Amino acid sequence: MAMDTDTLKAERDRLTAVLREVEAGQRRVEAELKTLRQREIQTKREIEALTVLIEVNESRTQEERGSE
Repeated sequence: MAMDTDTLKAERDRLTAVLREVEAGQRRVEAELKTLRQREIQTKREIEALTVLIEVNESRTQEERGSE
């Protein structure tokens, strides 16, 4: 059963449009993922900085107790 050339072209055009939508969705997801990764990195840096501050504060507190 041979298909009409116009039918094949129409199906190709439909699939091309679907592909464009999929690619646009993929770009949105990739942009969101990049944003989430940046937030993750920033949060880890903040945790690290707070950990250092806690350690410094605990060290000072121990030194003050030792000199009393």
